[in-house]
Amino acid sequence: MMMSLDQFVFSLPTLAYQEFQRQQEWKHPGTSRVGERDAHQYVGEGDDTITLSGWIAPEFSGDITSLDDLRDMASRGGAYVLVEGTGRIFGEFVITHITEGRTLFFADGFPRRIEFSLSLKRVDRGDRIDSHSGSRRQDTD
Repeated sequence: MMMSLDQFVFSLPTLAYQEFQRQQEWKHPGTSRVGERDAHQYVGEGDDTITLSGWIAPEFSGDITSLDDLRDMASRGGAYVLVEGTGRIFGEFVITHITEGRTLFFADGFPRRIEFSLSLKRVDRGDRIDSHSGSRRQDTD
């Protein structure tokens, strides 16, 4: 298992990604000042997005229906816990985009190669789950 998004498992038999990209943002809005640089204040975390991309060759590895399974999950609009195969918990994510490209076709139109990209956006508060142990953090307030 490479990673799981709720009950969907990314692996060679289902959908193995070749590239993992993560972009995190932190908010520092600015206020204009006369004759000075803008004043900035840290106001919290911004978006946390993950993109998984790769390709499958259904005749050898990967399942063409795996993309349909992910589309069904996205259509439900739910937030799903993303867990790496090492046990690292990234948090709760929604599926925001799926792209699919098909090339190298058989005579009946079935693709030999399917390229995909899956975009996820984190929606949990980020302060409740320890990303390494998975345990709930205790509030310090």
